[in-house]
Amino acid sequence: MAKRERVMRMSVEQPLWRALTGYRVLTMLYAVGLFATAYDEFTRPWVAVVYYAVLCAWTLATLPRVANAARCTKRFLAADLTIAVTGILLTPVADAHERVQAGGPTLPSIWTAGAVLAFAIKGGWRWAGLASGLVAVANLVERGSPARDTVHNVILVCIASIAIGYVVEVARASERTLARALEIEAATRERERLARDIHDSVLQVLAMVQRRGAVLGGEAAELGRMAGEQEVALRTLVSGGLVPVSRVSEDAAEGALVRAVDEEPEPSGPVDLRTLLAPYAGARVSLAEPGAPVPLAPAAAREVAAAVGAALDNVRRHAGQDARAWILVEDEPDEVIVTVRDDGPGIPVGRLDQAEGEGRLGVALSIRGRLRDLGGSAELISVPGQGTEVELKVPKDVTDTRGKAEQR
Repeated sequence: MAKRERVMRMSVEQPLWRALTGYRVLTMLYAVGLFATAYDEFTRPWVAVVYYAVLCAWTLATLPRVANAARCTKRFLAADLTIAVTGILLTPVADAHERVQAGGPTLPSIWTAGAVLAFAIKGGWRWAGLASGLVAVANLVERGSPARDTVHNVILVCIASIAIGYVVEVARASERTLARALEIEAATRERERLARDIHDSVLQVLAMVQRRGAVLGGEAAELGRMAGEQEVALRTLVSGGLVPVSRVSEDAAEGALVRAVDEEPEPSGPVDLRTLLAPYAGARVSLAEPGAPVPLAPAAAREVAAAVGAALDNVRRHAGQDARAWILVEDEPDEVIVTVRDDGPGIPVGRLDQAEGEGRLGVALSIRGRLRDLGGSAELISVPGQGTEVELKVPKDVTDTRGKAEQR
């Protein structure tokens, strides 16, 4: 089936950049409005007019710079903070001394906080502490003495910016952790899918070659021995992992990137499960099915049929070629139940756990793994001397959960 790579970007901080863009524009208008209402009280209003012209031009021209972390460079941050500090220091030059001593607003007013917040979002709490410290020094120089209201405003800006910087750092760490978790989940599912396919094909062939070679003897016996060695090696590789999990995520300026490989969309419309199970019926396999179609999603129907095939393979391998098997299909209102039963000797207690530990993953992956991925279940009941029964349950509204996992 064709594959396509899909790239998803996860960024918790991106909304903060958008909010900062709006904040800078609004606070620029607020600062200009304050000046307009108190124009007559300024001793040198032309100084303020020149500064506000520069401030407005800078704010509007640099809006793309605060769109994301990549564009917000260190050089821009330094220039941005310089404009804010310059406005604070020009306040005593432009405004009346009495207004400055009374705690009047500085020329940039609360626009200064936007410059500090840009440091916080870009570099975290340490950068925020540096920027807020420079703003604090500028405010103290502008006032001439550490008045209560000045100290209050300085402390407020410092605490707020450092807190936001810390939150950004935590958010980035969480993004990396989530990307890694999705990466491991995707790799694990891909490994299990490959393991099921290998078990259903390559391992079965190698096991058959080993058995037939031992029976024929001679050169065939040597070929069978080599096939047995390759089977053991391949089982070890399958149980240990096939897909490196360090391949899919990376950090980017706009958030963590997660690459996922999707299968092409399934054909629309349900599939009659009976048509996929019919080929399994034979002289020693009886199939009992409803008279009406048993519709399932295409992916679900194929996986259920493959699980039934794996169960019948186990019957032939462990119960013998002469063992009989029965397949029962039940179409319930909310789910489909398929039962595979045989008249073999049954499975000794603890044998399944032992086989899984040895890398023989037929039941663990080819049967239970398939049903688990579909949101269903597989229950195996075996009594020594009374055969084995495998009950497969899959919900009717099932979708391909692998695709969902990659989209999360």
